[in-house]
Amino acid sequence: MNHDQIAAIQKKIGVNADGFWGPVSMAAAKRHLRELMPNHSPWPSTDQRSLTTFYGAAGDESKLINLQFVGLGIEYDGKPVKTIRCHAKVADSLLRILTALSKSPYSHLLKQYAGCFNNRLMRNGSSPSLHARGAAVDFNPGSNGNLQSWPHDASMPFEVMEIFAKEGWLAAGAFWSRDAMHFQATA
Repeated sequence: MNHDQIAAIQKKIGVNADGFWGPVSMAAAKRHLRELMPNHSPWPSTDQRSLTTFYGAAGDESKLINLQFVGLGIEYDGKPVKTIRCHAKVADSLLRILTALSKSPYSHLLKQYAGCFNNRLMRNGSSPSLHARGAAVDFNPGSNGNLQSWPHDASMPFEVMEIFAKEGWLAAGAFWSRDAMHFQATA
């Protein structure tokens, strides 16, 4: 993002809109998104025990459904997507998010869908990814990769993070300062 885009986010989150992102802006962005989230998170904590208790074992495909939708314009590698394979517990919430995105100025991101269920470990880790439970989704990896710093190098709009936050989902870009393509249903 450029200086003016960062300053606009800073203005929205109530910090000095100087266009330079640092610890104060990061903390304010997290606080702003947390304030949009439901008072009592519908999602589990990120420790493996809580995830397994809530979602079941990583890779357990019996917990997945094919979330169907019509007319949202979702594409994967330029091909229309008619269903997303996700955990049954996140399906209704994910559909509300996708519908909100389709009606937003950021609907073009739906053409850059990059997956939900993928039975794999976290990158460079030994624990299962939230994708292995069908409780994470990625958009626009080309501009929001795992090693791209948000908001300096990654371009995921803060307004998209707000849409996910209203459903209680964490936006990796704002909470980890990287991997801005990634959103997960965890507290």
